[in-house]
Amino acid sequence: MAPIIASEVPQEALLQRYKRDGSYTDCYHMDLPLHISMPEYIAAFYTTPLFKIERGILSLLVGKHSSDEAAHNLAQGHVANFAAWSVEDRSSNQLLLCDFLGRTRSWLMAEPHQSSTRLYFGSAVVPKSKSADGKASFGFAFDSLHGFHHLYTKALMRAAQAKLGK
Repeated sequence: MAPIIASEVPQEALLQRYKRDGSYTDCYHMDLPLHISMPEYIAAFYTTPLFKIERGILSLLVGKHSSDEAAHNLAQGHVANFAAWSVEDRSSNQLLLCDFLGRTRSWLMAEPHQSSTRLYFGSAVVPKSKSADGKASFGFAFDSLHGFHHLYTKALMRAAQAKLGK
């Protein structure tokens, strides 16, 4: 399996706007020795067994239902809403989603190379507030779940990697 590497948000990334405004951002990538299109990556990512658990939790807790069919429609650009997210921006090789509360963003990018594809996944969290000196405050939930978030991100990418490798 290809390693999942924490990296800087690429300059051309749609996620850059949040990095520039002082939001928390993270970015991970993996290089797969396959040609993978952006729609293939989106569909694989959001239809893994692990992500289906998240979709189920969102359905129960906040009434935001989704299906594999909805994930495929998102991948193809046919819908602007998926589970608890809406499309904030997209390009031929990127997708930026905003959660229904407007606090978090999820970002995917597929960057083809000669005989491989670099797949990215990143997040942004908009601060709850900023002090007079510009220091961002993200809140208790962010602080307590920060470590779990990094583990979960890698697990999501590993699940997508396994699905794409089949």
